[in-house]
Amino acid sequence: MPPPRLPPPPPGWVPQPTPPIRKRTGGILGSLGLVGVLLAQFGSKLAFLIPVLKFGLPILKTGGSMLLFIGYYTLIYGWRFAVGFTLLIFVHECGHLVAAHRFGLPVSAPVFIPLIGAHILLKRQTPNAWVEAVIGIAGPLFGTMAAAVPYFLFVYTGDPFWGALAYSGFFINLFNLAPIGFLDGGRIVTALSPWLWLVGYSLMIALIAWRWQTESGLDSFLRNNFIVLLILGMSVPRLLSLFRPRTESENRYFTIPSSQRWQIGIAYFGLIALLSVGMTASWVAY
Repeated sequence: MPPPRLPPPPPGWVPQPTPPIRKRTGGILGSLGLVGVLLAQFGSKLAFLIPVLKFGLPILKTGGSMLLFIGYYTLIYGWRFAVGFTLLIFVHECGHLVAAHRFGLPVSAPVFIPLIGAHILLKRQTPNAWVEAVIGIAGPLFGTMAAAVPYFLFVYTGDPFWGALAYSGFFINLFNLAPIGFLDGGRIVTALSPWLWLVGYSLMIALIAWRWQTESGLDSFLRNNFIVLLILGMSVPRLLSLFRPRTESENRYFTIPSSQRWQIGIAYFGLIALLSVGMTASWVAY
Protein backbone atom coordinates (compact mmCIF):
# COMPACT_ATOMS: atom_id res chain seq x y z
CA MET A 1 0.00 0.00 0.00
CA PRO A 2 1.47 3.41 -0.95
CA PRO A 3 2.03 5.89 1.90
CA PRO A 4 -0.76 8.44 2.46
CA ARG A 5 -0.28 11.82 0.80
CA LEU A 6 -0.13 14.94 2.97
CA PRO A 7 -2.91 17.55 2.43
CA PRO A 8 -1.90 20.72 0.56
CA PRO A 9 -1.00 23.81 2.72
CA PRO A 10 -3.77 26.36 3.32
CA PRO A 11 -3.99 29.43 1.05
CA GLY A 12 -1.59 32.24 1.96
CA TRP A 13 0.72 29.99 4.00
CA VAL A 14 4.37 31.17 4.07
CA PRO A 15 7.18 28.88 5.28
CA GLN A 16 8.78 30.16 8.52
CA PRO A 17 12.59 30.50 8.52
CA THR A 18 14.58 28.19 10.78
CA PRO A 19 15.91 30.05 13.88
CA PRO A 20 19.63 30.76 13.71
CA ILE A 21 21.95 28.39 15.55
CA ARG A 22 23.04 31.22 17.88
CA LYS A 23 19.48 31.84 19.09
CA ARG A 24 18.79 28.17 19.63
CA THR A 25 22.06 27.78 21.54
CA GLY A 26 21.21 30.79 23.63
CA GLY A 27 17.88 29.26 24.51
CA ILE A 28 19.53 26.01 25.58
CA LEU A 29 22.13 27.82 27.67
CA GLY A 30 19.45 29.96 29.22
CA SER A 31 17.48 26.85 30.21
CA LEU A 32 20.60 25.24 31.68
CA GLY A 33 21.35 28.43 33.58
CA LEU A 34 17.85 28.47 35.02
CA VAL A 35 18.22 24.85 36.09
CA GLY A 36 21.57 25.69 37.69
CA VAL A 37 20.08 28.58 39.66
CA LEU A 38 17.25 26.39 40.90
CA LEU A 39 19.67 23.65 41.92
CA ALA A 40 21.85 26.16 43.74
CA GLN A 41 18.91 27.60 45.64
CA PHE A 42 17.51 24.16 46.44
CA GLY A 43 20.95 22.77 47.32
CA SER A 44 21.68 25.59 49.74
CA LYS A 45 18.58 24.64 51.67
CA LEU A 46 19.85 21.05 51.88
CA ALA A 47 23.36 22.01 52.97
CA PHE A 48 22.50 21.00 56.52
CA LEU A 49 22.37 17.38 55.33
CA ILE A 50 26.11 17.27 54.61
CA PRO A 51 27.23 16.77 58.23
CA VAL A 52 24.30 14.41 58.76
CA LEU A 53 25.45 12.27 55.84
CA LYS A 54 29.08 12.41 56.96
CA PHE A 55 28.01 11.11 60.35
CA GLY A 56 25.21 8.84 59.20
CA LEU A 57 26.88 6.92 56.37
CA PRO A 58 29.58 5.38 58.63
CA ILE A 59 26.87 4.45 61.13
CA LEU A 60 24.88 2.77 58.37
CA LYS A 61 28.00 0.93 57.19
CA THR A 62 28.79 -0.32 60.68
CA GLY A 63 25.15 -1.04 61.54
CA GLY A 64 24.49 -2.84 58.26
CA SER A 65 27.54 -5.06 58.57
CA MET A 66 26.64 -5.74 62.21
CA LEU A 67 23.19 -6.94 61.18
CA LEU A 68 24.70 -9.27 58.59
CA PHE A 69 27.18 -10.49 61.19
CA ILE A 70 24.41 -11.14 63.71
CA GLY A 71 22.30 -12.86 61.07
CA TYR A 72 25.12 -15.21 60.11
CA TYR A 73 25.86 -16.33 63.66
CA THR A 74 22.17 -16.52 64.53
CA LEU A 75 21.84 -19.32 61.97
CA ILE A 76 24.60 -21.25 63.75
CA TYR A 77 24.35 -20.43 67.46
CA GLY A 78 21.03 -18.64 67.94
CA TRP A 79 20.21 -14.96 68.26
CA ARG A 80 21.23 -14.51 71.92
CA PHE A 81 24.78 -15.67 71.38
CA ALA A 82 25.00 -13.84 68.03
CA VAL A 83 24.01 -10.50 69.56
CA GLY A 84 26.29 -10.96 72.59
CA PHE A 85 29.28 -12.04 70.50
CA THR A 86 28.82 -9.11 68.12
CA LEU A 87 28.69 -6.64 71.01
CA LEU A 88 31.90 -8.09 72.47
CA ILE A 89 33.69 -7.56 69.16
CA PHE A 90 32.21 -4.08 68.83
CA VAL A 91 33.62 -3.07 72.22
CA HIS A 92 36.99 -4.49 71.15
CA GLU A 93 36.98 -2.28 68.04
CA CYS A 94 35.92 0.72 70.13
CA GLY A 95 39.16 0.30 72.06
CA HIS A 96 41.14 0.83 68.84
CA LEU A 97 38.96 3.82 67.96
CA VAL A 98 39.45 5.50 71.33
CA ALA A 99 43.22 5.02 71.25
CA ALA A 100 43.51 6.26 67.65
CA HIS A 101 41.50 9.39 68.43
CA ARG A 102 43.66 10.00 71.48
CA PHE A 103 46.67 10.28 69.16
CA GLY A 104 44.70 12.37 66.66
CA LEU A 105 44.70 9.68 63.96
CA PRO A 106 41.61 9.48 61.71
CA VAL A 107 40.09 6.03 61.38
CA SER A 108 37.25 4.42 59.47
CA ALA A 109 34.09 3.11 61.07
CA PRO A 110 34.19 -0.56 62.14
CA VAL A 111 33.13 -3.06 59.51
CA PHE A 112 32.00 -6.57 60.52
CA ILE A 113 32.88 -9.60 58.38
CA PRO A 114 31.48 -13.05 59.25
CA LEU A 115 34.13 -15.70 60.07
CA ILE A 116 36.80 -12.98 60.33
CA GLY A 117 35.47 -10.50 62.89
CA ALA A 118 35.64 -6.74 62.48
CA HIS A 119 38.25 -4.22 61.51
CA ILE A 120 38.95 -0.50 61.30
CA LEU A 121 41.35 1.22 58.94
CA LEU A 122 43.78 3.92 59.97
CA LYS A 123 43.62 6.73 57.43
CA ARG A 124 47.12 7.91 58.34
CA GLN A 125 50.30 6.02 59.20
CA THR A 126 51.20 5.80 62.87
CA PRO A 127 54.28 7.95 63.62
CA ASN A 128 56.21 5.28 65.53
CA ALA A 129 56.06 1.77 67.00
CA TRP A 130 54.86 3.07 70.38
CA VAL A 131 51.69 4.59 68.92
CA GLU A 132 51.04 1.47 66.82
CA ALA A 133 51.43 -0.74 69.90
CA VAL A 134 49.13 1.38 72.09
CA ILE A 135 46.40 1.38 69.42
CA GLY A 136 46.90 -2.36 68.97
CA ILE A 137 46.63 -3.27 72.65
CA ALA A 138 43.64 -1.00 73.32
CA GLY A 139 41.34 -3.37 71.42
CA PRO A 140 42.09 -6.52 73.48
CA LEU A 141 42.08 -4.42 76.65
CA PHE A 142 38.56 -3.16 76.00
CA GLY A 143 37.57 -6.62 74.77
CA THR A 144 38.80 -8.24 77.99
CA MET A 145 36.74 -5.86 80.11
CA ALA A 146 33.72 -6.57 77.91
CA ALA A 147 34.15 -10.36 78.23
CA ALA A 148 34.32 -9.99 82.03
CA VAL A 149 30.66 -8.83 82.02
CA PRO A 150 29.16 -12.17 80.85
CA TYR A 151 31.65 -13.98 83.08
CA PHE A 152 30.35 -12.26 86.21
CA LEU A 153 26.80 -12.88 84.99
CA PHE A 154 27.71 -16.55 84.70
CA VAL A 155 29.10 -16.57 88.25
CA TYR A 156 25.99 -14.80 89.56
CA THR A 157 23.32 -16.76 87.68
CA GLY A 158 25.02 -20.08 86.93
CA ASP A 159 23.59 -19.90 83.40
CA PRO A 160 25.99 -21.76 81.04
CA PHE A 161 25.07 -19.34 78.26
CA TRP A 162 26.93 -16.51 79.97
CA GLY A 163 29.91 -18.77 80.58
CA ALA A 164 30.04 -19.76 76.91
CA LEU A 165 29.82 -16.12 75.82
CA ALA A 166 32.57 -15.10 78.26
CA TYR A 167 34.82 -17.95 77.09
CA SER A 168 34.35 -16.88 73.47
CA GLY A 169 35.20 -13.28 74.35
CA PHE A 170 38.34 -14.23 76.27
CA PHE A 171 39.42 -16.58 73.50
CA ILE A 172 38.96 -14.15 70.60
CA ASN A 173 40.97 -11.48 72.42
CA LEU A 174 43.73 -13.93 73.35
CA PHE A 175 43.91 -15.16 69.76
CA ASN A 176 44.26 -11.56 68.57
CA LEU A 177 47.32 -11.16 70.80
CA ALA A 178 49.29 -13.67 68.72
CA PRO A 179 52.41 -11.75 67.57
CA ILE A 180 51.90 -12.14 63.87
CA GLY A 181 51.00 -10.03 60.86
CA PHE A 182 47.95 -7.80 61.00
CA LEU A 183 46.63 -9.25 64.28
CA ASP A 184 46.71 -6.94 67.29
CA GLY A 185 49.64 -8.86 68.73
CA GLY A 186 51.63 -8.29 65.55
CA ARG A 187 51.16 -4.55 65.99
CA ILE A 188 51.90 -4.60 69.72
CA VAL A 189 55.25 -6.38 69.47
CA THR A 190 56.57 -3.76 67.06
CA ALA A 191 57.34 -1.80 70.24
CA LEU A 192 59.19 -4.80 71.73
CA SER A 193 60.98 -6.42 68.81
CA PRO A 194 59.69 -7.10 65.29
CA TRP A 195 61.59 -10.39 65.41
CA LEU A 196 58.79 -11.67 67.63
CA TRP A 197 56.82 -11.98 64.39
CA LEU A 198 58.91 -15.11 63.77
CA VAL A 199 57.67 -16.52 67.09
CA GLY A 200 54.06 -15.83 66.12
CA TYR A 201 54.49 -17.36 62.69
CA SER A 202 56.09 -20.47 64.20
CA LEU A 203 53.17 -20.83 66.64
CA MET A 204 50.69 -20.60 63.78
CA ILE A 205 52.60 -23.22 61.79
CA ALA A 206 52.59 -25.51 64.84
CA LEU A 207 48.84 -24.97 65.24
CA ILE A 208 48.25 -25.83 61.59
CA ALA A 209 50.39 -28.98 61.89
CA TRP A 210 48.42 -30.08 64.95
CA ARG A 211 45.10 -29.38 63.28
CA TRP A 212 46.18 -31.35 60.22
CA GLN A 213 46.61 -34.41 62.45
CA THR A 214 43.12 -34.03 63.90
CA GLU A 215 41.15 -33.38 60.69
CA SER A 216 39.53 -36.18 58.69
CA GLY A 217 40.42 -34.90 55.23
CA LEU A 218 41.68 -32.00 53.14
CA ASP A 219 38.23 -30.45 52.66
CA SER A 220 37.55 -30.49 56.39
CA PHE A 221 41.02 -29.12 57.11
CA LEU A 222 40.65 -26.18 54.71
CA ARG A 223 37.13 -25.39 55.93
CA ASN A 224 37.98 -25.47 59.64
CA ASN A 225 41.35 -23.70 59.38
CA PHE A 226 40.52 -21.04 56.81
CA ILE A 227 41.19 -18.14 59.21
CA VAL A 228 44.59 -19.41 60.33
CA LEU A 229 45.66 -20.09 56.73
CA LEU A 230 44.50 -16.60 55.74
CA ILE A 231 46.54 -15.05 58.56
CA LEU A 232 49.62 -17.02 57.54
CA GLY A 233 49.30 -15.93 53.92
CA MET A 234 48.71 -12.25 54.67
CA SER A 235 51.57 -12.16 57.19
CA VAL A 236 54.26 -13.24 54.73
CA PRO A 237 55.13 -9.73 53.41
CA ARG A 238 55.68 -8.34 56.92
CA LEU A 239 57.70 -11.40 57.88
CA LEU A 240 59.96 -11.06 54.84
CA SER A 241 60.57 -7.40 55.68
CA LEU A 242 62.67 -8.59 58.64
CA PHE A 243 65.34 -9.89 56.27
CA ARG A 244 65.96 -6.77 54.22
CA PRO A 245 67.99 -3.72 55.28
CA ARG A 246 65.96 -1.03 57.04
CA THR A 247 65.80 2.48 55.75
CA GLU A 248 66.62 5.44 57.98
CA SER A 249 62.93 6.24 58.43
CA GLU A 250 62.22 2.63 59.42
CA ASN A 251 64.98 2.74 62.02
CA ARG A 252 63.44 5.90 63.48
CA TYR A 253 60.01 4.22 63.49
CA PHE A 254 61.20 1.32 65.66
CA THR A 255 63.39 3.45 67.96
CA ILE A 256 61.45 4.24 71.13
CA PRO A 257 62.49 4.80 74.77
CA SER A 258 63.13 1.69 76.88
CA SER A 259 60.49 2.85 79.39
CA GLN A 260 57.84 2.60 76.69
CA ARG A 261 59.05 -0.89 75.76
CA TRP A 262 58.71 -1.95 79.40
CA GLN A 263 55.19 -0.52 79.61
CA ILE A 264 54.06 -2.34 76.48
CA GLY A 265 55.81 -5.55 77.54
CA ILE A 266 54.17 -5.63 80.98
CA ALA A 267 50.75 -4.78 79.54
CA TYR A 268 51.08 -7.33 76.72
CA PHE A 269 52.19 -10.36 78.71
CA GLY A 270 49.98 -9.40 81.65
CA LEU A 271 46.95 -9.30 79.36
CA ILE A 272 47.87 -12.71 77.93
CA ALA A 273 48.00 -14.14 81.46
CA LEU A 274 44.69 -12.50 82.43
CA LEU A 275 42.90 -13.80 79.35
CA SER A 276 44.27 -17.30 79.94
CA VAL A 277 42.88 -17.22 83.49
CA GLY A 278 39.53 -15.98 82.17
CA MET A 279 39.32 -18.80 79.65
CA THR A 280 40.15 -21.39 82.29
CA ALA A 281 37.61 -19.97 84.75
CA SER A 282 34.79 -19.93 82.19
CA TRP A 283 35.65 -23.34 80.71
CA VAL A 284 33.33 -25.01 83.21
CA ALA A 285 30.44 -23.70 81.12
CA TYR A 286 31.17 -26.38 78.58
